[in-house]
Amino acid sequence: MGRKSFTAAATQLRPDPRYSDRVLSRFINCVMQDGKKSVAQRVVYDSFGIINEKLSKETSPEAPKEALEVFNRAIENVKPFVEVRSKRIGGANYQVPMQVNKKRQQSLAFRWLLEAIRSEKGRPMASRMADELYNAARGEGKAMQTRDQTHRMAEANRAFAHFAN
Repeated sequence: MGRKSFTAAATQLRPDPRYSDRVLSRFINCVMQDGKKSVAQRVVYDSFGIINEKLSKETSPEAPKEALEVFNRAIENVKPFVEVRSKRIGGANYQVPMQVNKKRQQSLAFRWLLEAIRSEKGRPMASRMADELYNAARGEGKAMQTRDQTHRMAEANRAFAHFAN
């Protein structure tokens, strides 16, 4: 008996109402707290408005044209390719670098972005989110630091890669 290649949640997830994007819909669900989806949508859409204002001032030709493009680029940049997993072998624990599957890459990217957004205090959530997404799209910010740190740790423990199954 093999595992299913998809989950019920993946097939039932509706694209978000404004941009018709499933990834954005999943991100909104991750932003949501206490079942308040309309609040989460407002925060995300307000942050997209702030990003659009920033993009209108942008002069560089390779810069994205709209907020959804910035969001997708930020997610792609923050996704980790490898991570370290603790593995017990012969009475010793080793940090073994392992490849990350696509679904986990996305969930880690969401988690790290939201962690970075929520760690900063004193400003509205929408402006913090806009800044973090904009920075991540450019390869900067706290979420990118977390990803780089994960990659550095995997690189440092490359000697234990043969323990990976």
